[in-house]
Amino acid sequence: QVQLVESGGGLVQAGGSLRLSCAASRSKFFSINTMGWYRRAPGKQREFVASITSGGSSNYEDSVKGRFTISTDNANNTTYLQMNSLKPEDTAVYYCNCNAFHSWRGHLEYWGQGTQVTVSS
Repeated sequence: QVQLVESGGGLVQAGGSLRLSCAASRSKFFSINTMGWYRRAPGKQREFVASITSGGSSNYEDSVKGRFTISTDNANNTTYLQMNSLKPEDTAVYYCNCNAFHSWRGHLEYWGQGTQVTVSS
């Protein structure tokens, strides 16, 4: 119904940058309310990183404020996470998240498969 495909992860040195992409596809019965990024570091719970609403309002976890930027390209249904000034503690699997509304099923949540980001010191 809603499919999310992440890309852009990789290995980068501390202080470097990466841009993650999340390509979304959906049926005509869905409208997307919020797109977001979460991450899971080794041995830790998955945590919120950033989100953006259909109205363009964005929100960030405190540790990434000023370094990460979430944006959307409505023309190709893609959500981006620009990651600058990366730190070793940013190392994690990053997951794309979608909160959508179905015409009669109501609010539903979807997740991408994840993309690995590794930041070396």
